Amino acid sequence: MFKEMVNKVFGTHSVRELKAIAPIVNKIEALADEYKKLSDEALRAKTEEFKKRLADSETLDDILPEAFATVREAADRVIGLRPYRVQLIGGIVLHQGRIAEMKTGEGKTLVAVLPSYLNALSGKGVHIVTVNDYLARRDSEWMGKVHHFLGLRVGLIVHGLSSAERREAYAADITYGTNNEMGFDYLRDNMALYAANMVQRGHSFAIVDEVDSILIDEARTPLIISGQGDESTDLYVKVDEFVSKLKKKVYATIDDKQEEEEDLDADYVIDEKARTATLTSRGIAKAEQYFSLENLADLENNTLSHHINQAIKAHGVMQLDVDYVIKDGEIIIVDEFTGRLMFGRRYNEGLHQAIEAKEHVKVAQESKTLATITFQNYFRLYDKLSGMTGTALTEEEEFGSIYNLDIIEIPTNKPMVRHDHADVIYKTENGKYKAVINQIEECHKKGQPVLVGTVSIEKSELLSSMLKKRGVPHNVLNAKNHEKEAEIVAQAGKFGTVTIATNMAGRGTDIMLGGNAEYMARNDLKKAGHSDEIIVEATGYADTDNEEIIAARKLFHNSMEKYKAATNEEAEKVKEAGGLFILGTERHESRRIDNQLRGRAGRQGDPGESRFYIALSDDIMRLFGSERIMNMMETLGLDEDTPIDQKILSNAIEQAQKKVESRNFQSRKHVLEYDDVMNTQRTLIYAQRRKVLDGEDIKANLQGMINDVIETAVSAAVGEHDAITDQDVVDEIVKPFEQLFLRRSDIPKVSDTARLTHDELKDLLYNKAIEAYEAKEKDLGLLPGTETPLMRELERVIMLRVVDEYWMEHIDAMEELRDGVRLRAYGQINPVDEYKREGYDMFEAMIGGIKEEVVRRLFIARVKKEQTLERRSVAKNQNAVNNAGGDDSVKPQPVKKAQKPGRNDPCPCGKKRPNGLPMKYKDCCGRDE
Repeated sequence: MFKEMVNKVFGTHSVRELKAIAPIVNKIEALADEYKKLSDEALRAKTEEFKKRLADSETLDDILPEAFATVREAADRVIGLRPYRVQLIGGIVLHQGRIAEMKTGEGKTLVAVLPSYLNALSGKGVHIVTVNDYLARRDSEWMGKVHHFLGLRVGLIVHGLSSAERREAYAADITYGTNNEMGFDYLRDNMALYAANMVQRGHSFAIVDEVDSILIDEARTPLIISGQGDESTDLYVKVDEFVSKLKKKVYATIDDKQEEEEDLDADYVIDEKARTATLTSRGIAKAEQYFSLENLADLENNTLSHHINQAIKAHGVMQLDVDYVIKDGEIIIVDEFTGRLMFGRRYNEGLHQAIEAKEHVKVAQESKTLATITFQNYFRLYDKLSGMTGTALTEEEEFGSIYNLDIIEIPTNKPMVRHDHADVIYKTENGKYKAVINQIEECHKKGQPVLVGTVSIEKSELLSSMLKKRGVPHNVLNAKNHEKEAEIVAQAGKFGTVTIATNMAGRGTDIMLGGNAEYMARNDLKKAGHSDEIIVEATGYADTDNEEIIAARKLFHNSMEKYKAATNEEAEKVKEAGGLFILGTERHESRRIDNQLRGRAGRQGDPGESRFYIALSDDIMRLFGSERIMNMMETLGLDEDTPIDQKILSNAIEQAQKKVESRNFQSRKHVLEYDDVMNTQRTLIYAQRRKVLDGEDIKANLQGMINDVIETAVSAAVGEHDAITDQDVVDEIVKPFEQLFLRRSDIPKVSDTARLTHDELKDLLYNKAIEAYEAKEKDLGLLPGTETPLMRELERVIMLRVVDEYWMEHIDAMEELRDGVRLRAYGQINPVDEYKREGYDMFEAMIGGIKEEVVRRLFIARVKKEQTLERRSVAKNQNAVNNAGGDDSVKPQPVKKAQKPGRNDPCPCGKKRPNGLPMKYKDCCGRDE
């Protein structure tokens, strides 16, 4: 309320900031006539002039007006597009490290050219991040022409590139790529054995297109590079056989359930709002009987309990054709926000395998996490981050608190004339769908194109069957036929067209009234017999001397001109019919997704309409709507065909959505709190790895490790006593070192009369270790063809391999710890605080284990003299790592691991891990047994 009062008096945050930006835009526009007079050569020369001025201590802000004016003129000459004033404003907002909210069709692609050119002048590189390979390729070729004209290099990062191609792309001044590819490249770089294998050169400035999709929606799922894990067991199938016989009870929310009911006729209960599944006491008893257990809650039954919990979630919460589809014998996740299939993504923690068992498809082998990072923490690596989207303001709090980004709403170039009707609410789903079909039929009769938004594949197919009965021709776009996505959406503005699409499928493709001439011209290329590869090149912007591509381009441009005349004429008919009608069949949990659907109409001043149809049985109403709405409908005694479109109802729906958004934000924030702990540890590990990769001499560090390992061994055995008089104590201390660098005869005998102090024993061991170390270095000699001791190379390789092995184990350990500490919330203990505390202890134990293992391997490692040690032979595993991505398998060198103690077994050092937590290292203190 206070914020609304301030906005009324002083204007919104965006309005105030736009006033501050206006003088800069005026300077850019004032330079237009001057820059028009420049020759191409003089315009290109501006790039070197700007670089020199930056070297002479001017700042990017100092040269911004001139740099933007240069790009504006270059874009006009090269691609025939001259940025409007609102696009200049958007470019300034991006340069300032903010989010520019610009409506659909306002030319965000061109906006990114302005700040990317300016920031590239610093020589640190600019990353422009898009949601898919198609857009990255298109933008790099199209907008890249402007950068090439001005003397900058443009790179492209898409799937399937080699390491050398990636390295070259990142070395460019401006690099276009997808969020997934860039994130995986970062992880692979931090698994490299040599700096030469790394591809990225830093994280200076990123412009994220569709920033809400990437930083909010996709941020829920971390990037994971996986290796081959344990063989998949038939436990998933056995558990599924058991769970499929159980009876479930579904509640809108768990509050509706009386947990004390002993006679509840269900084996597990589903909380629809929280999307959780829980065994009842009856279900637990059945599980214990089925699997012959005394107590399912015992620690040794944790694995089985986890499998059962995932199986009841697979059966009770996850729905076919809503959460996932079956395609070619595989379970493919459906993105709940876009309705697209998420190839290569898998649910974690065994849920995906549980769904595979449920649907009777092949249960995939489990994988082992080699490296992981969330998008939140990847994009926070950048010194400056900015983004563009048509819908971000509803997530203002999250962008501010997680990414420290504020949002500036950029006005449209032409006034928005779309009419957004109030929601209409029906008592039943049947009444709602009858009204939806009537509205579609009415629009179709007068030729007004309709885009119908649904929340699931199931609902889109239901509507399709109803339209078929009415004889209304239409197109259906959902995850099952996503191949024609862009084409179907592009033509959704044609006269009389009806298109049903799940959520925001087709995002990134403009819906033009009258139809999209480009896609019709593409069809002409297909009819002419051109291959898909030639069509891609013919419709792209890359320079070429290929005669076939040149001929195809000529045909394409001729067809474009022909169809443009027809679509322009048809566009007038569509405008007379009212423009594109957006019909939402259900409110989404997020207002942002509803706004994205609405935003498909009314682009660049076009007319249009939008309306949402809602039933009381819709999930958003049933789970989050207020009782007042339900009671009002009952009191009025309305039948299923009578709607209500009162403002009070629309407000109540918006409040319900705000509730869900707040809950989802808190959930993502909670996940990030856990990942921030890992991120601190990851940053330390990766920073140390980078020092080794950059060729830093680590001999002194390794000798320090030797000292620490000896100090730890002596202190653990001697305790607080300074003098050692017991020979058994000495024997215990020196035994681990005898196989490495020590002979028993090197250590004097001790007794009550021949004492040895703590420091004397430590110094004696350390000196013997260094003697052996220096002798080994001398014996190994030099790297072939260099003056560098071979020992330096051995140190590097051993250090990196040990760190990677222990870090992978640590990732698994932290995942299990996170699962364990969540239960402590029931004991009024903050699980995040526990996770931080125990995670720190585990990290310290890992560091101790790394030191001990590195020292051990340094002394036992042998190099065969008759073989030449070459860098590529040492890094033989690197190609596998370089080709890894997503859930692709990477099989690292086999690691000889000591037997891990069970959850309740004490460590050989005598220490027992608290609360029965699993031991993920060799043991709790890190030493071999």
